[in-house]
Amino acid sequence: MKTTWKIAKAELQYLFYSPVAWLIFVIFTLQAGLIYCGIWDGFVRSKTLGYALSNITYNNFVGWGSGFFMIIQNYLYLFIPLLTMGIMSRELSSGSINLLYSSPVSNSQIIGGKYLALVIYAFSLVCILIVYSIISIATIENVDIPLILSGLLGVFLLTCAYSAIGLFMSSLTAYQVVAAITTITTLAVMNYIKGIGQDIEFIRDITYWISPSGRSDNLIAGLICSEDVIYFIAIITLFISFAIITLKAKRERLKWYVTIVKYLGVFVVIALIGYASSRPKLMSYYDTTHTKQNTLTKNSQNVIAKLKDELTITTYNNLLEETYWYTLPRNVKEDMLRFKEYVRFKPDIKLKYVNYYRKTGKNTSLEQRFPNLSEKETIDTLRKLNNWKFNILSPEEVLKTVDLEPEGYQFVRLLERKDGQRTFLRIFDDIRKFPFEAEITAAMKRLVMDELPVVGFVAGHGEWSCYDGSDRGYRFFTQQKNFRYSLVNQGFDFEHISLKEEVPQKIKMLVIADPKEMLSEAEMENLNKYIDRGDNLMILGEPGNQQFVNPITEKFGVKMLPGVVVKPGRIIEPETRIVYTSSGKNEVDTIPAITIPADLMVVNAVDTTLSYYLKRLRKDNKLVAPSFCALEVNALDNIKYVPWFATGDSWIESDLSNLSKNDNLSSVQQLDSLTLIAALARSVNGKEQRILISGDSEWLNNKELVTPRNGIQAANYYLINAAFFWLSNEEVPIDVRRPSAIDRNIKFTKSGWAIANPLIKWGYPGILLIFGVLIWIRRRGR
Repeated sequence: MKTTWKIAKAELQYLFYSPVAWLIFVIFTLQAGLIYCGIWDGFVRSKTLGYALSNITYNNFVGWGSGFFMIIQNYLYLFIPLLTMGIMSRELSSGSINLLYSSPVSNSQIIGGKYLALVIYAFSLVCILIVYSIISIATIENVDIPLILSGLLGVFLLTCAYSAIGLFMSSLTAYQVVAAITTITTLAVMNYIKGIGQDIEFIRDITYWISPSGRSDNLIAGLICSEDVIYFIAIITLFISFAIITLKAKRERLKWYVTIVKYLGVFVVIALIGYASSRPKLMSYYDTTHTKQNTLTKNSQNVIAKLKDELTITTYNNLLEETYWYTLPRNVKEDMLRFKEYVRFKPDIKLKYVNYYRKTGKNTSLEQRFPNLSEKETIDTLRKLNNWKFNILSPEEVLKTVDLEPEGYQFVRLLERKDGQRTFLRIFDDIRKFPFEAEITAAMKRLVMDELPVVGFVAGHGEWSCYDGSDRGYRFFTQQKNFRYSLVNQGFDFEHISLKEEVPQKIKMLVIADPKEMLSEAEMENLNKYIDRGDNLMILGEPGNQQFVNPITEKFGVKMLPGVVVKPGRIIEPETRIVYTSSGKNEVDTIPAITIPADLMVVNAVDTTLSYYLKRLRKDNKLVAPSFCALEVNALDNIKYVPWFATGDSWIESDLSNLSKNDNLSSVQQLDSLTLIAALARSVNGKEQRILISGDSEWLNNKELVTPRNGIQAANYYLINAAFFWLSNEEVPIDVRRPSAIDRNIKFTKSGWAIANPLIKWGYPGILLIFGVLIWIRRRGR
């Protein structure tokens, strides 16, 4: 060890007395300063303009690939080859290696000493980043320090891995330029290799593991995973061993095939270590972030814990459908990462991929290109054009395993337990496409719940239907499979219920949506039996049909008043605000005036305590509906009443056609605050019964949910989720909330940053430049 340290010390003296090492320091610091200040310019600008900041530490260092450490790691490959190109090549070209050969120094000590010097220099580069980290720690309130430390570890390990590769390349040649070029080439090949052989599962696993691309991302994001740490140690060991073998071959003049065999032997051992470390059951994790944003929420973990037996997730990819490329064999490894948080808590999850073909009639591009070809002819043509060599199943072969017709032969995953329980997990028609934690966990919860939350929709009296896809139906929010927030994708099942018979015991939520006829005595009796069970209820009325609903609501002390609630037509005045443009200049942006007619109800929530969904509403989020009838509450002793939505400055109009859109407040004799939606709760049979009563039924319909309103940010989805979350006794949709970020403010003001910016950007690298020049001058003087 003493000999190794002497070699390392001599190498460090050479490095720090040479202009190259200091030039790398200065350029690296200058580049880091520009990146860091660019990120903080955004923070200070947002604070100055009054925008809320949140999770600042994560956004500073990670972001969505645009954080400080994330960007810095992408430039390391430019600096390391310049550092390592002479580490051994210099010894070989000058002949000084012969002195080492003739001395009592082993090959391991030579390479170990050289690499130790590189590790110390790598730590010096990280120390440069530590200065920026300290600035963030001093200026971000409640900064997430463990996240920063994890990121520094990721950058350090990546730098050490690059250094080991550079050291090996330098040991191969006496020419420093060749060593630098081969190092850059090797790093490029290793990053590219993850895309090689992706059609073959075995080769795919090997090439993907070898590549360093993205390996430090988890560490930078605050997740310390044993697989990533072992990977860096294994890669370092691999190339250090290669360098020792190379030196031994030169020193002892070994046959080339002996050297190759040794290379292969080391590679096999490292590959086996890598394979073992990548097995989910052998992996361990530590999430350093304050909000644990790299970890499943507790509710998801609880669902996973109930899956005692094996879970298989099979992805069915229709190659004749528009989204076919999502899980082509070359993209499978990336797709698997979408379930990495679940595999962490259930290592025996098996991920399978099935490619098949079936025309859906929805891929217009494909139909236009091959209008006259059959399914078989189309897939054969695509196979030849794209050089697909993987297995592709026919529709008949897929049907032997699963019937995908109800899913429209779209991209879908089948979740299946060993006992045969099944459910589907879909992608959605939005910008993010793939399911989030809430949807994945909801699908898994279907497999572990003894009884799914089944919502019964009363039918037979002209009520709104959960199967109706027209404007007046409820299908969009209940069962639209390609809509992320559809309740069927959040863990609910639905069916129509006739009150001519008793409500089945499996129905825990009953929806009565605007009946157009009176319920018969027998139907009322069956409804009362359901109510007396203590299960939950949603009652939706509509202006003009109050008389059909009131016999039900009056049991709870609530009456829907005749007439329609109206508010005076009003104009949102033009809003002028100052915006900071990309050109760096402040400009005036004017939002034009918007008229909201009196016959459109736009209201705010008045109580947000019953559901966290309503707590997420902003001031400008509104519940929008064409009309409401007001609710009159005659409080009963055993019932707790909470108004969810109400409106002020309003009155009840018996005939809406009499109302002029030019009416204003001065023309109204009396204005009242009227309740529009109320939540009720009482104790029945030892459990809490929950009832939601609404004076309108159209705020849930298909038309209202997809109709954009100019100048109004409708929040109907929030209330739908809030209502069913509350009515399901907080069972579904899955609550995947995390602790709120505590780093929400920075101490820099605009004037303070104006001083700090140039000091960080130019002053810091300038100090290193002066220090390096002084050392160089002093060295030359000696």
